[in-house]
Amino acid sequence: MPAFPNIGKIAFEGPKSKNPLAFKHYDAGEIVEGRTMAAHLRFSVVYWHTMCGNGTDMFGWGTAVRPWEKGLSGLDLAKARVPVFFEFCEKLGAPYYAFHDRDVAPHGKTLSESNKHLDTIVKLLKQQQKRTGVKLLWGTAQLFAHPRYCHGAATSCNADVFAFAAAQVKKALEVTHELGGEGYTFWGGREGYSTLWNTNMKRELDNLGRFLHMAVDYAKAIGFKGQFYIEPKPKEPTKHQYDSDAAACLNFLREYGLLKHFKLNLETNHATLAGHTMQHDMQVALGAKALGSIDANTGDELLGWDTDQFPTSIYLTTQCMLEIMKMGGFTTGGVNFDAKVRRESFEPEDLFHAHIGGMDAFARGLKIAAAIRKDGRLATFVKNRYRSWDTGLGREIEKGKASFKSLEAYMLKKGETEANESGRQEFLENLINEFI
Repeated sequence: MPAFPNIGKIAFEGPKSKNPLAFKHYDAGEIVEGRTMAAHLRFSVVYWHTMCGNGTDMFGWGTAVRPWEKGLSGLDLAKARVPVFFEFCEKLGAPYYAFHDRDVAPHGKTLSESNKHLDTIVKLLKQQQKRTGVKLLWGTAQLFAHPRYCHGAATSCNADVFAFAAAQVKKALEVTHELGGEGYTFWGGREGYSTLWNTNMKRELDNLGRFLHMAVDYAKAIGFKGQFYIEPKPKEPTKHQYDSDAAACLNFLREYGLLKHFKLNLETNHATLAGHTMQHDMQVALGAKALGSIDANTGDELLGWDTDQFPTSIYLTTQCMLEIMKMGGFTTGGVNFDAKVRRESFEPEDLFHAHIGGMDAFARGLKIAAAIRKDGRLATFVKNRYRSWDTGLGREIEKGKASFKSLEAYMLKKGETEANESGRQEFLENLINEFI
């Protein structure tokens, strides 16, 4: 019996449609810059929020109405969720999904029991992947919710916890590989500190580096060729997390000789918590050729925590797609909806409204970004702004042929700099508005 009996396959009906259960802009087969929308966007639905989110917050019980969960718990509940999730992905037309090990299968009393639970659910996931054609974008291990990880996982002061985390990641890598996962993500939810009074930061970072090298070695040993990702976040649940933003992650990867093995999975709400825009962190990652995937969500500017709301801002999605298209599109990863419906949006149908809106927003962002690129004025303006570096003195500096001494001689002879030109921020904002 279907979990969503009154909802069929979500179809593209165009921008004039008033049907809330239809796409207005996302047409999977539409060609944009030589690729289909589906190929550009590579949408992924997350298991944790979609199946496990129940509307609980720090001040109240869960509100979500989920008929398929009635009277179930533990492994029985985990089994019941699997066909519902794939029915949802199939009706939505999402080609990918992502999961944590402990989202799809419950914790056991021991590592062995947890592994058995996971094996049971992986068999069901594999069956549903084969039935629907939905693929695994990436898997990951949940190394932050259980009390054992109160001091962190790879950065714990307890060596036994480090060992348990290693065993958990080993298993998560194995099942990700078994399910044909195209990547594997590390989000260090408690890899950080709440106070420096009890923290040996250097030792914790060294151990985190060791941990990630072990993961790389084991992936090679089992033949897993998927892309590894680190997902930055500055705070929550710790006061300071070591993966605080894109620049911090890249610095860590370089210091510990891991950059060739990892790319970044960036999230809007995490970037804004770090005091950046998503576009900022994407450009930081692009500069290092390390932008791999994105989590599609947004935060509320009036709230100071990670609200994981679905993206609806066309400015945001346009900025994201301009950066992704700048690197030639995804070669790995995709647009992963790490977002949850609001506590007040508690009916099953709300899951569809949320994802449809996010997919349409990114489809519009894709089309607008392509139009801006075709128009060329933005790219031409930026290129022209830096024209002094393309010839003469600028070119000599960038080729490493200049020194302080030669530059002093140049300016002593010239006397003063060339006049600056306006950055024309308002002109450019108006230009973008022409397309949006």
